Amino acid sequence: MTGSEPWFVAEAGPEAKKYAPATLRNRDAIVDVLRGILPETGLVLEIASGSGEHIVHFAHAFPKLDWQPSDPDAEARRSIAAWTAESGLAHIRPPIDLDAAAPDWPIARADAILCINMIHISPWAATEGLIAGAARLLSPGGVLYLYGPFIRAGVETAESNLAFDVSLKSRDAEWGIRALEDVTMLAAGQGLRLDQVEEMAANNLSVAFRREDRRRD
Repeated sequence: MTGSEPWFVAEAGPEAKKYAPATLRNRDAIVDVLRGILPETGLVLEIASGSGEHIVHFAHAFPKLDWQPSDPDAEARRSIAAWTAESGLAHIRPPIDLDAAAPDWPIARADAILCINMIHISPWAATEGLIAGAARLLSPGGVLYLYGPFIRAGVETAESNLAFDVSLKSRDAEWGIRALEDVTMLAAGQGLRLDQVEEMAANNLSVAFRREDRRRD
């Protein structure tokens, strides 16, 4: 993510395996954050896995966790499967067809959920669905991790992100960089409290929410 264009899987010819250049730039920094928030064992669901490069890298870094990739796009799922097969890692499950905006997901539970560079290149309904889905799947203490650009009250937005936001909305009026306060309010309404915000490279943020004890809902 450079702030100048949305995250799209780069075409790599007729082969199934696709490449997303942003992955190479941010994957190690994301791993450093995940080391402090993921459980030692359990199932991690990635929403909008795209090419599959991120989840393979994460699975190498966290071999005690099981990894569930997902994407609503069939071509992306073929790429995920190709990257997984090449990795030889047995703790990555086959990718599932999952639309974050859908009211029902084809998975019943997860110990952690990751969503990288999605909410700004999808309608707000996808963020609503993501938050609602995390509330359904996560047990108390479970984490929802988001990565990408955000607008924050009281914090000057980088010029590159302002230009990026204009570019996004010119591509699709329902896209755009989200206000962290709006996402946090949405999450709080579903029993997910803001736990951590960390500044990352290229004007991105790592944002972690924790599922609160359902008895308090």
